[in-house]
Amino acid sequence: MPRHLLLRLKAPLIAFGGETIDNYGVIRDFPALSMITGLFANALGWRREDRVLHDDLQNRLIMGSRLNTPAQRFTDFQTAQLAGDDKGWTTWGIPEERRGGANTYQGPHLRYRDYHADLDVLVALRLAPAHESPTLDDLAHALDHPARPLFIGRKSCLPSQRIFAGWQEADNVLHALQIACPPQINPAQSVRMQWPDGEGQLAGDRLLDVCDERSWTSGVHGGWRPIREGSFTPRGA
Repeated sequence: MPRHLLLRLKAPLIAFGGETIDNYGVIRDFPALSMITGLFANALGWRREDRVLHDDLQNRLIMGSRLNTPAQRFTDFQTAQLAGDDKGWTTWGIPEERRGGANTYQGPHLRYRDYHADLDVLVALRLAPAHESPTLDDLAHALDHPARPLFIGRKSCLPSQRIFAGWQEADNVLHALQIACPPQINPAQSVRMQWPDGEGQLAGDRLLDVCDERSWTSGVHGGWRPIREGSFTPRGA
């Protein structure tokens, strides 16, 4: 059976980013393929300019996730008063200045950022092809010896425990999510999962399309991939 790498994403605050609209930073219930790619890239010490490395790794990832705890959302209201000569850092390397006339400086910058509170998520993944670099072993080593500090979605979301959670041999991603690290839950409680289409099926699951891949060359998200979402009660829970 294929070997799957397990990640434990657990923190007081987590942000699985979704589509940002104006000053609203919304989140998803499950981690995006691009976010997991970025997590590994940060651990490996890659730079944003290493676009081909990012794209290649994202294309090789076959991953799914399981919510060990229910998703609890809240919105953080952020405000900052900026003067006319203040500038902001941007990911594209050019300082951002505040546009508009003098009257625009009288009001603060307003932002709304959603977060998950006390979320515990298990991720199971493998690579295809498996023999290319970086390998699963390379990724596991990088998580335990990261080149830079790791965070889960946003820089304020620091993990509360070790991210690398071991290995699981399984027929597919869904099987790995079902049998790996049973969560401590009420016996009557079920857990939600998301996994790629073609990696197993559950009775009553839903086939959906998600847009969670990033073009690391252009810096934007695009395209759709089919996934399945479903729930089950873990054995031993």
